[in-house]
Amino acid sequence: MHTPIKNLLPGATLGVLGGGQLGRMFVHCAQRMGYQTVVLDPDPQSPAGLVSHHHVVADYANAQGLRELIHLCDAITTEFENVPAHVLKELAAHLPVNPSAYAVSIAQDRIREKKHFTDCNVPVAPFHVITDQKDLDTVSGHVLPGILKTARLGYDGKGQIRVKTQGELQTAWKQLQSQGEDNEPMPCVLEKLLPLEFECSIVLARNESGHIVHLPPQRNIHRDGILALTQVHAGCLPQALEEQVIEFASAIASQLEYVGVLCVEFFVLKKSHSDALSSKDQAYELVVNEIAPRPHNSGHYSVEACDISQFELQVRCLANLPLTRPRQLCPALMLNLLGDLWLDPLCAPTHPQWREPDWSAILAIEGVHLNLYGKQEPRLLRKMGHITITSKDIEALYKTLDEITHILALPDFERPSPKTSLL
Repeated sequence: MHTPIKNLLPGATLGVLGGGQLGRMFVHCAQRMGYQTVVLDPDPQSPAGLVSHHHVVADYANAQGLRELIHLCDAITTEFENVPAHVLKELAAHLPVNPSAYAVSIAQDRIREKKHFTDCNVPVAPFHVITDQKDLDTVSGHVLPGILKTARLGYDGKGQIRVKTQGELQTAWKQLQSQGEDNEPMPCVLEKLLPLEFECSIVLARNESGHIVHLPPQRNIHRDGILALTQVHAGCLPQALEEQVIEFASAIASQLEYVGVLCVEFFVLKKSHSDALSSKDQAYELVVNEIAPRPHNSGHYSVEACDISQFELQVRCLANLPLTRPRQLCPALMLNLLGDLWLDPLCAPTHPQWREPDWSAILAIEGVHLNLYGKQEPRLLRKMGHITITSKDIEALYKTLDEITHILALPDFERPSPKTSLL
């Protein structure tokens, strides 16, 4: 049972489960559009809670906190996929909630997620589900080498171990099982390692009537399993590949009867020479990786580079406002800022000391948009903010990126090969 979405005009109150940076940016956008906001998060210093009209400081399953949320809000969304699905289901009995508990539960479980992809006829990497020792013993060689992933609660490279042999697989299985709670078995998925050329993603929005709009497909560079750079400009992706990304992502959202903002991540594989010659469309093929039932790190550039951002799409879906096609106004890059940048390079590893990066030097560069998330303390690999770079000229984008990486002492990034756009 769910409460139908009604048209909520500015002045209504929109709630969000989760107080991280995605919640903070949703709150900023909703407030700009004239809405009141409520954040439920157990951290009294949560980035979103600090800027919202109301902050319910409570755990996501806290009965009193949920009652207060229901009392304050006209509709509720979530900023991350690990909110208990049963909480969303309970809230939906009282007021509109999107995305739905069902859609979020699919995204929370890699096993169910892969089944959904195959039901949508969207290609996935070869995989083997492992729930016990019997499953482990029957793994065939065609999925090795591979990546063993926990079925639940893995993100940004966490809960994943690369394995080459059956022996390494057995060891990795035991290691992941030791991280479980209450000695409960931790189901896993073994995914075959494929010849990855690059990664891409797309952020779309779908309303209750089934209308879908989307941001441009994005090309992504990851480091240590965490998104480092998103590239969105002409030449990033071949046109045929972009069309396939849109087609597959739309099928995934439609079959879920999804309402809200959804990100779909893909691996792009280079076909063998013979396959490429026989292909009538392109030299690459897509394999879906995973979905995120919320705005996504790779879509942050849309705040500065598009006329409608991913967070405005989230507000429009929640308030049942018209969805119009976002238009990208200029080429853009998005650079993630991790807590490592705050680490003083002169300190000993055993005694880390923190200092603020040179934002003055960064902000002296034309076309730079600094976004910091208001987190109280930096930590290694913690997402502290991002920089969006915009320019009408693609060459200028990468010149600016080079200046920033030099100031921040980051490794250089490769620009997409000009050949890519011609395939």
